[in-house]
Amino acid sequence: MRCTRKQISLTLGVATGLALAGLASSASAAPKEESLVLQNGTIGYVMTERVWGVYETKDGKEECPQGFNDGNREEFKKIFPEDGKQRTVVETQLKREGEQWHPQTATYKMPTKDVQGKISYGLNLDGKVGPNDFVSPEGEKGIDNQLYRANGCIAGYREGGSFAHFENLFMKSSEDSRVLIEITGIDDLNNDDDVTITTYRGLENLLTDATGDAFVPGGTQRIDMRWGKRYISKAKGKIVDGTLISEPMDTLLIPWGRGVSYQYQVFRGARFKLKLTPETAEGLLAGYADVDSYTLRKNEGWSTHHQSYGQFSSITQRQAMNRLADGYPDPKTGKNTAISSALRVKFTQVFIQRPDQELVSKR
Repeated sequence: MRCTRKQISLTLGVATGLALAGLASSASAAPKEESLVLQNGTIGYVMTERVWGVYETKDGKEECPQGFNDGNREEFKKIFPEDGKQRTVVETQLKREGEQWHPQTATYKMPTKDVQGKISYGLNLDGKVGPNDFVSPEGEKGIDNQLYRANGCIAGYREGGSFAHFENLFMKSSEDSRVLIEITGIDDLNNDDDVTITTYRGLENLLTDATGDAFVPGGTQRIDMRWGKRYISKAKGKIVDGTLISEPMDTLLIPWGRGVSYQYQVFRGARFKLKLTPETAEGLLAGYADVDSYTLRKNEGWSTHHQSYGQFSSITQRQAMNRLADGYPDPKTGKNTAISSALRVKFTQVFIQRPDQELVSKR
């Protein structure tokens, strides 16, 4: 029996439809993308970028109407003007260098230009809305970030400044600065009311694409369990609409090497707020930065000479931080030892490997 052209077309259409339906059925049954990285309810990430949360307007006049702060060179000229008076190296350069390392004994005080704006990156760390708090760019009130008030009008901390550029450069190239977070107990990467966040220090280079600039998910990071135990901290948390929100960590240490020196920053009451995907995590790490460890880390990593390129004065910054510190008072003196702060951070997905696990890849 011969088939008409119309019958043939109808038959081919039905066959094609059935084939497409089969493909659709197979696609719907395929594993979700996140199942490739969610192993036993666990996902890991490695930090690939961090900058202090400095909110900036185009010309800076909204947050810094008085302009930017002086650096070491500008302050030195004001303290020791060319007035014909004879001064020795000991009573000028060496005296100021000593005061940089021991700012509590500094004998001079330069005026500081604090941030005057109302908007800041960060989180509500104390659960209150006070007169000194900021509003987030999204409109949330009660944002605690007094470090921004101290640093926001220092040129080196702003976009294009030397600090963010070089600190990220050395973080990427220095293996002892590798920051890992592992989230466990995950039932759903979009919504889960009970997960655990653990931080570690990693041991591996970051995995990049052929350009060396973009970071590629899927690498492996071994945990440093020999010298990195101090960096292990835990907190409970939840995932809401794809955003991880952690409870505070009493003490969190972040390795902060700068190529030639080994340092870390101490945070108290630290918490994460990160938008999660199977490949990345991006958002905020906020908490109270310990003032002593901040000053020590800055002086060890940035000489007086190099601070000048960021128009930065460690002594004046420390005096501002002492004045603005708003957390963790010393039990003996009652003075606050930490200052509310926020880091804007980016992470890339990795498979985290413990020392007792067989190597997935070898270098």
